[in-house]
Amino acid sequence: MTDAAPVIVCLASYFKGVDFMCEAKARGARVFLLTREKRRHDDWAHDALEAFFPLPDDAPPEVFIQVASEIAHRSRVSRVVALEEFDVITAGLAREHLRLPGLTSSHARLFRDKLAMRAVARAAGVRVPEFVHLLNYQEVGEYMERVQPPWIIKPRTDVSAIGVRKMADTEQVWRAMDALDARARPHERASFHLLERFVAGDVFHVDSIVFGGEVKFAGVSAYGRPPMNVAHEGGAFLSTTVEYDSELRSDLLEINRQVINALGLRRGATHAEFIRGAEDGKLYFLEIAARVGGAFTAESLEAASGVNLWREWARVELTDEGQTYEPPAPRRDYAGIILSLARQEHPDTSAYTDAEIVARPHKRHHVSLIVRAASAARVRELLDGYAARFAEDFIAVAPPLERAE
Repeated sequence: MTDAAPVIVCLASYFKGVDFMCEAKARGARVFLLTREKRRHDDWAHDALEAFFPLPDDAPPEVFIQVASEIAHRSRVSRVVALEEFDVITAGLAREHLRLPGLTSSHARLFRDKLAMRAVARAAGVRVPEFVHLLNYQEVGEYMERVQPPWIIKPRTDVSAIGVRKMADTEQVWRAMDALDARARPHERASFHLLERFVAGDVFHVDSIVFGGEVKFAGVSAYGRPPMNVAHEGGAFLSTTVEYDSELRSDLLEINRQVINALGLRRGATHAEFIRGAEDGKLYFLEIAARVGGAFTAESLEAASGVNLWREWARVELTDEGQTYEPPAPRRDYAGIILSLARQEHPDTSAYTDAEIVARPHKRHHVSLIVRAASAARVRELLDGYAARFAEDFIAVAPPLERAE
C-alpha cells in the first residue's frame, strides 16, 4: 500500500475498537495501534494492523506522543483516534503535537471532565442537576445550604460509577473532603471532584455518530437500573431499546443534540447519559463521552438497528469535511443486553435457549446475553426473567471501585 493511503494512529489502553480498526483497514487505511503491555495478548485484529505497539503500563502521555511521532517520521499520519475513554486527552495532545484535525486536549477535556461538561451544558440552557466544584469551602457550604441533600460526590474524570459516593448530610461532605485531600495522589484530592444533587429516576443513554457537527445516527436506550445502583449494590446490568415512536425518545434525542452542539463536537462517536427525575419527570444531562459506549451496549444497539457504531465511526474518520456521509438506514427492531459479574471464569449459558438470543458476548468472569424481538415488551420480559436466573446461576458481587484499574 502506498503512503497516499490514510494513516490512522489508534490509542486503546483497554481492549476496545476491533471493528473500528477492521473497517478502517477495509477502506484502505493503514492502522497503527498503541496500547499497553497488559493488553498485549488480547484478541486484537492483527491482520488489520500495520504495526502494534504495546507500551509500558505506566507510560505517560509523552510516550504515546513520541511513538506517534516516530510513526509520523515515515508515514503521513491523517488521524489520531482514542478508542478508549482514558486516552481521549492523550489523543488530543498528540493531535496538537502533530498538528492534526480533531479535538485538542482542552476541547477533549470537555468530554472527560464532568465538571467542565456540566458547566458548558448549563450555560447553553441544558438542564443539569445542581452542582458545585468541591474546591472552595465557602462555595461548597453555600451550595449545601441552598440545595437539599442527598448529594453525590463524583470524580471529575473517572468512568461509570467509579469513585461515586452518596452523601446524606453536610458533616459527611466535610469529612469526605478532608479524606480526599489526605490522599497521596494529587489527582485524587477534593478539587478533582464535584458535588451534585442526587436525582432519583430512570437513567437513559443515547449513542450517536456525529459528522459535520450534526448527529447523523443515534440509538436511544434505557438502563434497567441506574449504573450507580449496579456498581454499589451488585446484580445484573440491563439496557433496552426505548420505544421508537415515544415522546420520551424524541425528548432524549433533542437534549442529546443540544449537548453535542454545546460541546462543539464536529465528528466522532458519543455516549451520553441522562436521567428522568422521579419527582418532576424532567430530563437532566448527566455526562457524555467522545467514544463508543462500553458494556456491550454498542452490540445491543447493532442488534436492534443493524448499525455498527465502531464501523460508522471509522467511516466518518475517513471522510473529509467537504465530503458527504450518511449512515445505513437503521432497522426498528428492539434489543437489550443483560450483563453481570460471574462466579465462573467462563460461564456456560447453554441452558438459555430462547430464539430471541442473538449474541453471547465473552469476557472472563462476566456473563452476558443480547436479545432481539419485535417489541420492547418482549425484550423486557426476557431480560427480567434472565436477571432472576442469573442471580441463581452466575452473579458475583464485588466492592465498588474507588479508582480505575
